[in-house]
Amino acid sequence: MYRANFIGFGLAVGSSAFIGSSFIIKKKGLQRAGASGSRASSGGYGYLLEPLWWIGMFTMIIGEFANFIAYMYAPAVLVTPLGALSIIVSAVLAHFLLKEELRKLGILGCVLCVVGSTVIVLHAPGEHSISSVEEIWELAIQPAFLLYTASAAAVVLVLVLYCEPRYGQTNIMVYIGVCSIIGSLTVMSIKAIGIAIKLTLEGSSQVAYFKSWVFAMVAATCIITQLIYLNKALDTFNTAVVSPIYYAMFTSLTILASAIMFKDWSGQSASSIVSVLCGFITVLSGTMVLHSTRDPEKQSSADYSAITPQISWLVHANGEIWKQKDNDELHTEYVAIIHQDHFK
Repeated sequence: MYRANFIGFGLAVGSSAFIGSSFIIKKKGLQRAGASGSRASSGGYGYLLEPLWWIGMFTMIIGEFANFIAYMYAPAVLVTPLGALSIIVSAVLAHFLLKEELRKLGILGCVLCVVGSTVIVLHAPGEHSISSVEEIWELAIQPAFLLYTASAAAVVLVLVLYCEPRYGQTNIMVYIGVCSIIGSLTVMSIKAIGIAIKLTLEGSSQVAYFKSWVFAMVAATCIITQLIYLNKALDTFNTAVVSPIYYAMFTSLTILASAIMFKDWSGQSASSIVSVLCGFITVLSGTMVLHSTRDPEKQSSADYSAITPQISWLVHANGEIWKQKDNDELHTEYVAIIHQDHFK
């Protein structure tokens, strides 16, 4: 049991290292591509011709694959919170490679993440032994998890059909709520698929079971939905705000879903459960501290000028003011032309 947890822990840490590194490598690739052509934020696709960007993409795929395998060996309560380590990796590499300053508070955030992760690892429950997809299916259709799934679906429908049209552009919790709720179901489906693959590789084929394909279809649907709404959140709100809130909600709901479906804490002492929760809160605090020290990315002047209205204000000697559009002739009697940018 603890050997499986150790394997899952190693894979999760390796996954965080690869994913955290991929952010920096891809950003370096984007910077190189932007220096010789239009930037990605301006709709350019020059980065697709930049080898460094593809190296970063390949690194991220390796990290995600390692994370997928980690769920085969360890419970979600251990694997999911360790995703915060990727933030530490990217913050440290950004300090040395991108010259982004890592302040003292940022270092404190890294230490909190490490301490919290250590507490989680030391007190995480062991993975229960499962011998077939049929067992996972029985866990998935137990009344408690069906109630969680029905509640999750109902909340998502309310957020998508009612809240999104009205508050989607102003309330960050709408998009992140959908991502987090769907994300918890994604992890449960991915874990079921991972266990099925593990059993198949061990000689007990699960491919013929229809339920294996049901889990695969649910996982694909949830992943697509999750990515759509995560992109909406990132496109609408500041990344420094989206990331910690999404991490907190996604990890909390994933731990809850896993505890209901797989009964991760069954047979665990109260002190172990409290220790894991305290470790998670510590990691969450470190994540929020790290993101609070990040400088917002500045928009380039080229991008800004592309969206600036081409209107000038003409101030005449007699004090009269009016707007001049591009097709208007310049009046001979004026004191100054003040562009709209002047007031930004």
